[in-house]
Amino acid sequence: MTISLYNTASRTTEELRPVTDGHVGIYVCGATVQGEPHIGHLRSASVFDTLRRWLLYSGFSVTMVRNVTDIDDKILSKSVEEGREWFAHAYKYERAFTDAYDALDVLPPSSEPRATGHITEMIELISRLIEAGHAYPALDGSADVYFDAASWADYGELTNQRLEDMELAEGTELRGKKDARDFALWKAHKESEPITASWPSPWGRGRPGWHIECSAMSTKYLRSNFDIHGGGLDLRFPHHENELAQSRAAGDRFANIWMHSGLLNVGGDKMSKSLGNSVFASDLFESFSPLALRYFLTGASYRSVLDFSPTAMERSAASLERLSNFLQRARQSLGAQAPSLPDVSDGYATRTLDVPVEFAAALDDDLGIPRALSVVFAQVTEGAKLLDAGSDPEGLARIVAEVELMLDILGVNPSAAVWAGSATDAKAESALDSLVAAQANKRAEAKRNKDYATADAIRDELAAAGVIIEDTADGYRYHLGEG
Repeated sequence: MTISLYNTASRTTEELRPVTDGHVGIYVCGATVQGEPHIGHLRSASVFDTLRRWLLYSGFSVTMVRNVTDIDDKILSKSVEEGREWFAHAYKYERAFTDAYDALDVLPPSSEPRATGHITEMIELISRLIEAGHAYPALDGSADVYFDAASWADYGELTNQRLEDMELAEGTELRGKKDARDFALWKAHKESEPITASWPSPWGRGRPGWHIECSAMSTKYLRSNFDIHGGGLDLRFPHHENELAQSRAAGDRFANIWMHSGLLNVGGDKMSKSLGNSVFASDLFESFSPLALRYFLTGASYRSVLDFSPTAMERSAASLERLSNFLQRARQSLGAQAPSLPDVSDGYATRTLDVPVEFAAALDDDLGIPRALSVVFAQVTEGAKLLDAGSDPEGLARIVAEVELMLDILGVNPSAAVWAGSATDAKAESALDSLVAAQANKRAEAKRNKDYATADAIRDELAAAGVIIEDTADGYRYHLGEG
């Protein structure tokens, strides 16, 4: 089995050739825990979780490392704004990210290192760069240390840029640098910052720069040469470019393949803080089931621009409802003959059948999820014919097993225990709204006719079912109480 992936560094699709036979090491840039997770974070996590599931199905063991950046400029400033210690601030939002990943059934990483737990490794890496002539202590005598971009001839290779063509932001200051395009490896402690946000180093007290953190943590757990480095496309420059330069300059082969998930648009506009159109996980989970959200996030090509809108979510929910309805009907029809559910926890080692060859070919070809889903729906169509005909239960059982295995690999199997109730929550709420509205209209009609006995009876009937209805100036409202 040959798996090919698009390598951002070479700008070509390449065969995955693991450093260690039968094993794939993946490093994915995780959260900078300054605030709540947004839909872009969730997309990246879902994409690389699907990649991991496919590798597991394909027979590889996988080490998935996803870091937590729990110290940086933004965390320090945001913690002041929200009035808490920086480390408490970081931990608060680290938990929020974990909750969001869990809600989407993203498998826990093999390791989830925090930046603050790897200061020693970062100092060692910076020292190697200084010794190799690719980094230097700040010229102004501070404890800052910078990477000397001009000393590395391949700087810009990931994004296909030349150093001399890179534009500088207006007003950029040297601040002890040889060149304004040099970037910080170590940042000197400032009097305005808490002393707890600094560590001793050979160059003076301070904290690591953002880019050195991922270089140190990835090679700590995956060694100097590993298979895949992943993240969102927005990280490609400067973060991943700088990671690659400093790691290669330090003598590490680093990642063989660089993968990037596409950006998010919201209502046709690029999602960005400057536009104020970020869509946060907490809001998403209030409006949509986690299963529908995961389906939306993974259903398109992982490298494409994904446009979020209520209409797009409705389309995803409708597709998911078709899958869910088929599986529910088929399992009811099969009864005791219904197949057991797939189990990703054992890497699908206990499966009794394989996915269709067309599905495998789609995912082998740069994780082609849209093509893979077309195979799923083709199987559902065939299964529905058998179900309607009431014939060939063995064939129906095989199709159900194949469909659920494919959907489990994509992380969106409605039958899986993790989604229990998730696919129907939104439908149930909508149904309840309709039923209550019908009774409320009857009650309002009774009150207009001064038939208060009927109006009270409807209210009491609803209350007995656990629905408390209240009259307001704008009509009515209801909530669930004790029946």
